[in-house]
Amino acid sequence: MGGDVLRWSEYRSMPWKNGGGTTREVTSGLMPVPPAPAPARRDDGFDWRVSVADVDAGGPFSAFAGIDRVITLVEGAGMVLTVDGTPHPVEPLSPFAFSGDATTDCRLEAGAVRDMNVMTRRGRATAHVLMSTVASAQGTEMACAAGETLLVMAATEGIAVIGPDGRETALGRLDCVRHQGPGALTLRGDGTVAEIRITATP
Repeated sequence: MGGDVLRWSEYRSMPWKNGGGTTREVTSGLMPVPPAPAPARRDDGFDWRVSVADVDAGGPFSAFAGIDRVITLVEGAGMVLTVDGTPHPVEPLSPFAFSGDATTDCRLEAGAVRDMNVMTRRGRATAHVLMSTVASAQGTEMACAAGETLLVMAATEGIAVIGPDGRETALGRLDCVRHQGPGALTLRGDGTVAEIRITATP
C-alpha cells in the first residue's frame, strides 16, 4: 500500500476544548525525543495532530498555548477568523496558518462549515499544508523524506492510492493515507487532496 489508510467512519469524535462544537481526530503523533531539552508537553498529549471539525455557529475558538495551527475549509462557503483583532477571510480549500495562542473568533459567512485542522507543538514539529490536484490515470507520486510524516487527505471523491503491487484502494471523501519515512505514495484519479507534511522543528 505504501501507507496506512485511515477512514472517515473510524475517526474518533470528541468535544472541542471549549465545549463549543465537535471534532474528529484523524491521527496524531509525538516527535522522537531530542538529545537537548525540549519544551515541556502539556496535557493534550501530542506534538502534532490532524482533525476535522464541524462548525455550526460562529463564536470563539479554543486557545492552544504553544501550538501552531493551519486550518483548511473542506466544506461550506467560507468564514472569517478574527485573530487578535484582525479579520481574515478563509476561503474553501485555502490553508490559513495562525497561532493557537491568539485570541481567535469565527464568523460564518453562509451557514455551517467543516474544516481540517493541523496542529503542531512549537519547537517540536512543523507542518506544511498544500492543496494539490490529482488528474492522472497513470498515477501521481508524492515522495516522503527521512524523518518526515506525509498525510494525504482526499478533499473530493475520485481518488485512489496505489500499492507497491499495483493494487488500487479507493479513498472516500476525507479519508486519509499516512506514510512515514523514506518512500512515496502513488495516487490515481481525478480530484483534490490535502498534502500535509510533518517534520521535526530544526
